[in-house]
Amino acid sequence: MRALPARRIATSVLCASLLLGTAGPAIAAENDSPHGSAQAAARAPVPGADALLAQIKTLGDVGGVLKPVTDLLNAILKADNGQLPAAEATKHADAVKAAIAAVTAAAPKAPALPKTPAVPKTPAVPEVPAVPKAMSSDDKAAADLKGDALKALQTAVDALLKAATGGDVAAVVAAVPVVLTSLVNLIAATLLGGGLPVPNLPGLPALPKLPTDALPVPVPL
Repeated sequence: MRALPARRIATSVLCASLLLGTAGPAIAAENDSPHGSAQAAARAPVPGADALLAQIKTLGDVGGVLKPVTDLLNAILKADNGQLPAAEATKHADAVKAAIAAVTAAAPKAPALPKTPAVPKTPAVPEVPAVPKAMSSDDKAAADLKGDALKALQTAVDALLKAATGGDVAAVVAAVPVVLTSLVNLIAATLLGGGLPVPNLPGLPALPKLPTDALPVPVPL
């Protein structure tokens, strides 16, 4: 009576082994099939993805600055006489500074030339260090232009916050357009020098070339 259950268990194990033995090659064949290869190909990175991601990051950086600045403008224009409590003004000021600092830190910088290697004590000739690739004149002009735009925006925001906490409504009215102009300057500098695709909207005039002079800081009237 005890041998029967043991025989049934052995039969079940044998059947399971046979099933697994036949399923293994089928699974391997599925992975080696064209369908499996297509799935693997679908997971491959998009050609030229690095360059496209860099362009997307450029736009994202500008968006990261636009949001806190526009939040500040909205808060001031909706406040009574354009005046903000000190705590709220500080909150907006910190947000704008953090956003501008993040974009400034991410901006490309001209590589520094390597230091001259020290002469070794042994007569062996030291290896000449590789000179890093210098930025092109266009890239340097774009970086300088965007940096000027960021500095001008920070200056304009500081003036606006001073007016929004100093009780002078006329100063607020004069400072808001300066901040808006500084934002437009930042967007223009990004479009001109961010390596973004050239606009192709029908009827849109061609974008001008990068200026050689520093970006002028708008002065409130």
